[in-house]
Amino acid sequence: MALSRRDVLALLALSGIAPGGLAQTAFPRGPVRLIVPFPPGGPVDVTARALAQRLGELWSAQVAVENRSGGNSVIGAEAAARAAPDGHTIFMGAIHQSVLPGFGNKLPYDIEKDFTPVMFGAQFPIILCAHPSTPFNNVRELIAYARKNPGRLAFSSSGNGGGTHLAGELFKEKAGVFMLHIPYRGSAPAMTDLLAGQVQLMFSDGPTAMAQVRSGRVKALAVGSPKRSALVPDLPTMIEAGLPGYEAYSWAGLWVPAATPRDVVARLNADAARAFSDPAVKERLLGQGAEVAPGSPEQFGAFVKAELAKWAAVIKRAGIKPD
Repeated sequence: MALSRRDVLALLALSGIAPGGLAQTAFPRGPVRLIVPFPPGGPVDVTARALAQRLGELWSAQVAVENRSGGNSVIGAEAAARAAPDGHTIFMGAIHQSVLPGFGNKLPYDIEKDFTPVMFGAQFPIILCAHPSTPFNNVRELIAYARKNPGRLAFSSSGNGGGTHLAGELFKEKAGVFMLHIPYRGSAPAMTDLLAGQVQLMFSDGPTAMAQVRSGRVKALAVGSPKRSALVPDLPTMIEAGLPGYEAYSWAGLWVPAATPRDVVARLNADAARAFSDPAVKERLLGQGAEVAPGSPEQFGAFVKAELAKWAAVIKRAGIKPD
């Protein structure tokens, strides 16, 4: 008996086979954990919790954020790399995963070999801030002053070898200037000393900078992202401000353990993009300094590869040693 196209599609659906011949894995089949390699409350954690809540609603399943902090994100990454490759463990890593290999220390995982990229999740702008007493009001004036006064300017960061430190080193390299780096244990003490005039500059994460910029206690000179930030739409990018080729910003992205089935990766990518594109989620994250920017697994993989090469070169040329 000849079957109509409708009959064939119905039989395929009942058998779990897609029209293209690829078996569709039922997903999720139980609780999903989203590993974050940082303590609760930070920008990556906040992003993960917004995503987990929306995915849980979409899947009618439990999606729990699991904070596995320690070792500068290494502990959480290792735990995720060793999880079963079935899509029920998702890893939300960050810029750390593209920076740490550049220090040359042996890691218990390989971000390219032990993981499969799912998607770029969100970016967090890095804002160049200056103390109000400084005699410059834009990037061009800052570069001119720094060239005439090598070593007289100091910039603070949230820690040695971190994203904001590397943003400063990249600035020095691109601008051809020498400035002192003063590392702190976190953004709050780094900003405190900028406000007190102990340092003249700070490469700050967006949330830490915004309250002080709005109050006029610091001057915002530029944002490091390639496009203007929705947080500070009137603030020029470094490129617009006169520093060609400069891009430095923090980010968060999603991976799963290597060998996770391709159809599961595709499902995760599609559903995470749907969750991040939800207006309520976008608004919630923007209020925390995060700008969502979902893309394909291939785009994220290429991005990470480029970031690995970029920061390894900066680390080597600057001679940075991790704490």
